[in-house]
This record gives sequence, structure tokens and C-alpha cells, in this order.
Amino acid sequence: MEYFLTEEQEMIRELAARIAQEKVKPVAAELDEKEEFPWEIMKLLGESDLFAVWVPEEYGGLGGGVLEQALVVEELSRACSGVAVSYAASGLGSFPILLYGSHEQKARYMPDIASGKRLAAFALTEANAGSDVSSMNTTAVRDGDDYILNGTKQWITNGGEAEIYTVVAVTDKSKGARGSSAFIVEKGTPGLSFGKKEKKLGIRASSTREVIFENCRIPKENLLGREGLGFIVAMKTFDKTRPGIGAQAVGIAQGALDEAVAYARERVQFGQPISSFQGIQFMLADMATQTEAARALVYSVARMVDSGAKDVSKAAAMAKLFASDVCMKVTVDAVQILGGYGYMREYPVEKMMRDAKITQIYEGTNQIQRNIIALELIKEAARKGK
Repeated sequence: MEYFLTEEQEMIRELAARIAQEKVKPVAAELDEKEEFPWEIMKLLGESDLFAVWVPEEYGGLGGGVLEQALVVEELSRACSGVAVSYAASGLGSFPILLYGSHEQKARYMPDIASGKRLAAFALTEANAGSDVSSMNTTAVRDGDDYILNGTKQWITNGGEAEIYTVVAVTDKSKGARGSSAFIVEKGTPGLSFGKKEKKLGIRASSTREVIFENCRIPKENLLGREGLGFIVAMKTFDKTRPGIGAQAVGIAQGALDEAVAYARERVQFGQPISSFQGIQFMLADMATQTEAARALVYSVARMVDSGAKDVSKAAAMAKLFASDVCMKVTVDAVQILGGYGYMREYPVEKMMRDAKITQIYEGTNQIQRNIIALELIKEAARKGK
């Protein structure tokens, strides 16, 4: 379909697609098998200015937004979602700074993120605080001109590899969710360490680790905004990044569809290509339609977010929810079309199916997305007096 991208957006998409097909796809299986962080590809993305697409020009970026980032994430995900999420997580880690950082904080950190010189990560989730952010136990206690952080964050994408961490910690337990605050913590700060690299079902090239704070002292200037904004920082960040998860899901689905179509044309059974069988044709038609519908929603929501619209939580949740559910279904169907071959690691669709699952889980499970959508619908009806 025609999405009326600008000339610059089309150039970004084409560049990302070329890197994905020429540099990422040939090594995707090896990266997955070895669970190896794709540093060489991250450096290439930095040299190609693709980390700059969502960063304002004032801070060394290209001045784009969520849509430009989504275009890159989608193309990378067609080749390897583990690579794509390593790239996208730097956006997740940097949006809190862009949204709530002072000019001085943005000037200090964003140019290095935009150049790809330093990766970012977002540290929110804990062992007992996944969907329930109010159960967070990591604390930040004011001590003179510093804050002292203690606690452990779990399942942090880019953990250990990133050099800039945006961290949400409790500053006033008595205030519940409103008692958390957001901070910037740099790798190498005394008291900051990392757990082992987690063994995962999918996105295995990406790094997922615990981020551990033991009397980690940071200057008060590293506070984002003011105390008590942590929950809002997290939710407003997700409004910006959930369409990116949708784009990741669309990319995986499109990659799986491409493989399924190619295989169906080549695989001969009963004397003819299986693409001639109506059962296979119907599956391919549904896969293509669902993928295109997900893409249309993701792009539309990304444009909505970039427009500066105020109430985007419902739409961002819809984009993440719908696209990731489509992604799971399309990849399962792709494995089915390839049959026994689809189940083998020699073919890429089994990896795509494994990678697809996480899109229904991180940045808020799809059950949480449904909660968000429903609550927003109820609020809208209440405002209208219905």
C-alpha cells in the first residue's frame, strides 16, 4: 500500500532495508545461535545515522520522530528482531531524556545516542514489579547533593551493553505510584553492576540482564524533571515507544510472509506447487491482509504521536496490541505452510515464531494493553456524559 512517506522517510526506509538484507539477514541465524550481541551492526547503524532519526537536530539528530524510528525497526525486524530490538531499546532509553530532560541533560547525553557512540536502556521492570509498577522496590534516597540508589531491575534490554540508563526508582514509598522518580545513571558509576545474560526463547542476539544498584551514588542533577514524576515518565515514554513494538511485530510478520510465499511457490506436492492449493492460498491471503492492516495502524498511530496529539495512550496500546497478535498468528501460519521444514532451524521461520512471542509481552503485556484501551473508552464515555 501507499503510505505517502516523505522523500526523507523513504530514504531512511530504503537505507534500513538495504542494511537489513545485506548485513543483518546473512548473520541472523548465527547471532541467534551464539546469542551474540550485534555490536558490528550497531556501529554500522550509527555510522549510517539511523540512531539519529528520532533525535532533534538541536542535539545532533535528524529531527524525525516515532514514524521514522518505526520504519527502521520494521525493516531490521524483517531480517532479525534481536538486532532490531537492540537498536530500538536505545530509543526506549532515550525518550525519557527527550521528554523530561533539561536542556543541559539533553545536550550532554543525546548527541552520543544520536551518533550511536553510546547505547541507552530503560530500567523499569523488577522481579515483583512488572505490570504492577507500584510494587517497585528500587529506592533513590536523597543525600545532600546526591541520590543513593539501591535495588535490582530485571530483564533490561541492552543491559550491560548500554552506557546510559534511565531508571525509575522509589523516592517516597507512602505515595505509591506517585512516589517514584526517574534518573539518568551512566555505566561505570560505582555501585552499578549487571547480572548474567539471560537465556531467552527469542530475540537471542539482544542482551537482557539484571541492572543492580548497590549504594549507587549519582548527582542530583541526574534527576529527570522533578521528584514524583517517575510513573508519568514511564507511561509517556511507552506512548512514544509502543508503536515501535508494533513496527517490530509488522517487520517479523512481513519477513515470515515473504518466506512462506517463496516456499509455497517452490515446494511441489501431488505434482504441483503447494501455492496452487486453495488452502494455502487462503492462509497467505489472510497473512498478507492482517500484516498490511497492522502496518496501516502502526503508521497511523506513529503519525498521531508525532503530531503532538495529547491523548495517544489508547491508540499506542492498540498499535502494539493488534500488531503483536497479528505477528504471532502470521509466524505460526508461516511455520505451518513450511511444514516439517518450518520446524527446523535451517529455515528462518521457526526463529521468527520464537521472536514474535515477546512482542505480546514486553512494554506491557497485551492484557495490560486491553486494560488501557478499555479504561480510556470508559473515560471518554464519562466525559461525554454517556
